[in-house]
Amino acid sequence: MRIEGNFDISAARAAVYRHITDPGLMALCVPGCETIERLSPTSYRALVAVSLGGIKARFNLVVDVVREQAPDLVLSRTRGEEGSRASVLAAENEVILVEVDANTTRVSYVSEVSITGRLGKFALGVMKKKAQAMGQEFAERLRERIQLQTAPRANAAAEADTAASTDPGPAPGVRS
Repeated sequence: MRIEGNFDISAARAAVYRHITDPGLMALCVPGCETIERLSPTSYRALVAVSLGGIKARFNLVVDVVREQAPDLVLSRTRGEEGSRASVLAAENEVILVEVDANTTRVSYVSEVSITGRLGKFALGVMKKKAQAMGQEFAERLRERIQLQTAPRANAAAEADTAASTDPGPAPGVRS
């Protein structure tokens, strides 16, 4: 199943890249993510709970970052299983960041997802709708988190610019 989408964030591409490569922030943004643990500089373990058509599942996932090209590309592989292998998930993921303008970044993502076992028996349409809803929720959470973290810096920079432009400097003939 192919899941894809894009959304814009009001932040510079370098800032967005820094945030999407921060596993702690990603744990706060991924719907259902209960825990995340760094296994190596490029590998993470996450416990993610999902409810699909009345069935609740908790996946123990390992995410391996296959390639990073700052500030515009992250490729990763996700593999894991639910409980006692009732369902197995595998995904190849690609995230591309495009600078729309100096303060806006478009995040595009594509995942090729395979789910086997009890959840794999569900109709493709139900699973795809759930994945799209989770993608939208992730985008909203990520936008909110990045804007909260970048707003104080932007406000401080604006205040510094205002102070500098209103400071008349020393009076004529006065040396500092």
